[in-house]
Amino acid sequence: MDIIYDNSKIRKKCQKATGRLKRRLDDLRAAENLRVMMTLAGNCHPLVANRKGQWAIYLEHPQRLVFKPANDPLPDLGDGRLDLEKVTAVRLLSIEDYHG
Repeated sequence: MDIIYDNSKIRKKCQKATGRLKRRLDDLRAAENLRVMMTLAGNCHPLVANRKGQWAIYLEHPQRLVFKPANDPLPDLGDGRLDLEKVTAVRLLSIEDYHG
């Protein structure tokens, strides 16, 4: 997938990535689409409530890589659900612990 950085802070963190963050970034780049990411390590999953539209991947506990699909327009299945097989670009938003 294509990766877009939301800001220079996340870009710098990702450019210096090591360990799990580097592996997850490599997975994102190699994945054909978001559906593939859901089958890989890292528990790629959609967020809910005030973070609806965002997704997360586990890093080192409690950190998560937070992103959103970046295709424009967003591909949908016609019923409001996202067509994961057509999501081929993501915008990285942050690395954070959003639980606490």
